[in-house]
Amino acid sequence: MEAVILVGLQGSGKSTFYKQRFAGTHIHISLDVLKTRKQEKRVLEIAIQSRQNFVIDNTNPTAREREEYIRLAKAAGYVVRGYYFDCTVEECLKRNELRLGKARVPRIGLFAARKKLQIPNKIEGFNELFVVRPNLEAAFSVMPMPEPFEPLAFTKATREGAE
Repeated sequence: MEAVILVGLQGSGKSTFYKQRFAGTHIHISLDVLKTRKQEKRVLEIAIQSRQNFVIDNTNPTAREREEYIRLAKAAGYVVRGYYFDCTVEECLKRNELRLGKARVPRIGLFAARKKLQIPNKIEGFNELFVVRPNLEAAFSVMPMPEPFEPLAFTKATREGAE
């Protein structure tokens, strides 16, 4: 059984990646779709009880926010894989501009998520970690997360834009 936790800023391509890679094999657990933590928790419980593969498709910016997903999955015998979406705020803003209506995130929300973003680490309990680099054509390159890892979200230009 596999639990997948997606980590990345809004507009980094997480939901598109889910649709391309996991939609046919994993239950989709997303606050954007489910709307409340209570509903999210219920769907997660059902996935675990029925021993189904699942993907947590939220921003998941901090280790603390990822902690319960990892704990519950590990306790149930899941292999936990993390996918970190490595792109700059500027790239996310470009993708965000393509969204319509309520799907479009206010710029300030994206910068706020960037400020609290903590790069995932195996010490959190992940069995494997991957880096995903999206492009505007909805294609992705995926590679094991190297150590050390220098994320694009923390480049000089991005830091200056967040200040």
